[in-house]
Amino acid sequence: MNSQLKAIIKKSSNIVFFGGAGVSTASGIPDFRSTDGLYSQKYDYPPEVILSHTFFIKQPDVFYKFYREKMIYLEAKPNACHNALAKLEAEDKLKAVVTQNIDGLHQKAGSKRVFELHGSVYRNYCMDCKRFYDIGHIINTAGVPGCVSCGGIVKPDVVLYEESLDEGCMCGAVEVISKADVLIIGGTSLTVYPAASFINCFSGNTLVLINKTPTPADNFADLVIRDGIAEAMDYTD
Repeated sequence: MNSQLKAIIKKSSNIVFFGGAGVSTASGIPDFRSTDGLYSQKYDYPPEVILSHTFFIKQPDVFYKFYREKMIYLEAKPNACHNALAKLEAEDKLKAVVTQNIDGLHQKAGSKRVFELHGSVYRNYCMDCKRFYDIGHIINTAGVPGCVSCGGIVKPDVVLYEESLDEGCMCGAVEVISKADVLIIGGTSLTVYPAASFINCFSGNTLVLINKTPTPADNFADLVIRDGIAEAMDYTD
């Protein structure tokens, strides 16, 4: 772990971590905006169009083909960052994880209090009767998954373009960030709103930014670490 970051963590027992896609790239899950990300790949439709609410409603078959191939990574394993955060929570130093990722890797690592701003691939609901379905119903069916109770379309509990964040999750995330003494932001370019604006709710003592490329908030940070999140957060030593 970065030595300066380690010193900050050692002195605090009220830490919140806010993470983006870069947290999961070390686990083999591609991000969206890097040169190798999904937005740089060629498809019949732009990924941001496929992952919109309008497209899901109009062409759910095309949506699900892309979703199963590019958005679900069940074999991915938590990396050093996920494991460090779970360990810090177990030590009662980390109060919560706020994530933009939908892969469930924080929970796989052992984190208990996770605010999933953009939802999770592990939760799915019938759009008509609201019956819950786990990930197995999505990956073990072909085409558009239907509800066995009412025949409605089953939709992943992920926030698509044109959709709003869950209000309860958003309010919970804002609350823990506003009460934190230390906010560690990692693996995000801070360009996706409204999540990127959550940094404005922080009024604690120390802001740490960990990202391979510059972010709009670098000048406001007490510590900027220009490194991979897994390397910077490795808490095994």
